[in-house]
Amino acid sequence: MQSEAPTTRSIPLETAPAPCVLAIDIGSGSTRCCLYDAYARPIKKRTVKADHLFTETTDGTAEIDADQVADEVASVIGDVVSEIGPGLIRAVVMDTFASSLVCVDAEGRALTPCYTYADSRSSAQLARLRETLDETEVHQRIGARLHTSYHPPRLLWLQETQPEVFARTAKFLSLGEYVYARLAGIEGAATSTMAWAGILNRHTCELDDELLAAVGVDRSRFAPALDPDQPITDVSPEVAERWPALEGAAWFPAVPDGYASNIGVGADRPEIAAMSAATSGAIRVIVDGTPNVVPSGLWAYRVSRSQSIVGGALNDVGRVLLWLESTLAAVPPEAVEVALSAPPTDGVPLVLPFFTGERATGWAGDARAIFTDVSSSTTPLDLWRGAAEGIALSYARVFAQLREANPGIERVIASGGAAGARPGLMRVVTQAIGFPLQAVEVKRVTMRGAAVLALSVLHPDQTAAQVAPTEPIMPEQDEQDYYATLLERFTAVYDALIAG
Repeated sequence: MQSEAPTTRSIPLETAPAPCVLAIDIGSGSTRCCLYDAYARPIKKRTVKADHLFTETTDGTAEIDADQVADEVASVIGDVVSEIGPGLIRAVVMDTFASSLVCVDAEGRALTPCYTYADSRSSAQLARLRETLDETEVHQRIGARLHTSYHPPRLLWLQETQPEVFARTAKFLSLGEYVYARLAGIEGAATSTMAWAGILNRHTCELDDELLAAVGVDRSRFAPALDPDQPITDVSPEVAERWPALEGAAWFPAVPDGYASNIGVGADRPEIAAMSAATSGAIRVIVDGTPNVVPSGLWAYRVSRSQSIVGGALNDVGRVLLWLESTLAAVPPEAVEVALSAPPTDGVPLVLPFFTGERATGWAGDARAIFTDVSSSTTPLDLWRGAAEGIALSYARVFAQLREANPGIERVIASGGAAGARPGLMRVVTQAIGFPLQAVEVKRVTMRGAAVLALSVLHPDQTAAQVAPTEPIMPEQDEQDYYATLLERFTAVYDALIAG
């Protein structure tokens, strides 16, 4: 092995040092699978993608067929490990979009679609929970506020809208758990997955009985929580029969994509924050233990018994950009980039970009996008700029509280499809947060992070390949007053139309 870790460039299979890890990423728009070597470098010609979309409707529905996703995972695994014999691949690891829920019967069959983080149909049940529970107390105990993204209101919604399905449900699983159960006969949920579901006590690292009692669900209907260093080796013999390359491989419990994303860019220490900008977005730091107090707008999820991840999430980042592309009069991408890269100007519409509800910092699950100051002179480019500024201000609201909770932040590393495709957007975000931002080009960063996580357990002394540094985007001092004033306007509209 080399004394210094190489860069993250891909390499041919024939020169890849063992052991290899098979990583799977289930995102909002696709399922991906890739083979990584001992340094967490992708193997050339061993990456496969299957596209999918959530079913979304105006009543708050945001779901996907769980069996469709399981079939996608089986297909991409087969393509990636084709013609590879036993022994090379020592682990299988997965990350998924977080806060997902699938109801299964006693035989393990899915009774429902996978309800995603963006599904807000439980808003009425959320309102009742906020009336009956002390939300501040719940937040400090669980590390997550009461919100439609999490299990508690969704479990009440299921009881009230689908009582027969609820009664037949033997287990409540995350999407990753369901896929593992179907393909490998595995039971077990990552500690981080249970935390991201909003039902794990961050102090005890156990399911919170008080919260489960409030929604009428017993802990026996959930799988046991496992830390990242507890891979599962007791898998169905059908795995080796179907995929000989996976014979003897350890299966690491599926983790949320946010956790994997931090690890994927090297933001695994309290002084480095990771900003994701994909379909959704977030800013997060990994810290030892758990904070004494969680700021009102943030979450603090346990990722293991020794560490937590602290931050806040945005439901809509890339989703906003896709909506603009498909809804407005066509604008050349180059023109959009020029508009986003330019200094701010007066007269741009103010946009609250909550297309599928707000998470951090106000947790208004039933919020919807708001466009103000739109006139007959407003152009499509004005709307692009206003939406970008709205996204940037949403990040800024999160980042301000994150720095309060963790004042030692020295770097912010941005990654994700929207970060790579829209450098102009990253410039706007930099000005809004008033802090240098490094946008790195790492392909499939969450999937890579999952591979790094598995390799850190298989070979704890081995250093993963290093993400190439980039020149930071610097905040312009003469733009700070503009964004401070814009934030005041944003907050006033938010308070009047959402918080009020």
